[in-house]
Amino acid sequence: MNVQTIQTRGISYLSPLDDGLTWYWGTDYTSGDLYEAEKLFAQRHRIKSNRLVLVRSADGRLLEPVSPREGQYFGRPVYDNGTIVLLAVDFPAGEIQLLRFEPEREAVTPIVTLPRSTVKDCYNLMPHTAPLCLTRQAGDRFQIVWPERADFPIGPAETFCFRDGERLYFSRWHEDPDYREEAVVRAMTGEILEETPGSLLELPGGRKWLLV
Repeated sequence: MNVQTIQTRGISYLSPLDDGLTWYWGTDYTSGDLYEAEKLFAQRHRIKSNRLVLVRSADGRLLEPVSPREGQYFGRPVYDNGTIVLLAVDFPAGEIQLLRFEPEREAVTPIVTLPRSTVKDCYNLMPHTAPLCLTRQAGDRFQIVWPERADFPIGPAETFCFRDGERLYFSRWHEDPDYREEAVVRAMTGEILEETPGSLLELPGGRKWLLV
């Protein structure tokens, strides 16, 4: 058996980052996830930064785009047209940062820095693409935090899936009594444009399927 060893230094699980399965990403959870780390910081606990690594599937190349520093914590990254967008929160500085990483150049450039007070908390705070935006979903409310602002109620069984320009795609599930799903398309105002029975699935190359 030919098994390649990847020196992740304790990061034991990697997730696909892009639909083409070119890159995988992983992090350790020294203080839980981003939201849990935020709660610990609010309780005046010391926050040790987590580490975020990227691994290229073709050759096992491992990159660590940003060195960890105390009080900084990484959230889930997103693949964006050949680059990787990183989400980092600096708790002592009170900042939310989006950074763009170019793997071939191993270069990191800032995209935007927002006050942490921009959001109530970091629960489900994550970037999405097409176009790039920073979103947050908590309970029955969905928000776009950057670059534009949107804030509207959604159903308790709705989950944001992806954005296509000004159209926002959500998955809604029901158990009545059998399990079923619907695709819900909303405008940036939250207005429902379409409701279609079926399950949404994203494919390599940006394609989307509706399974009915």
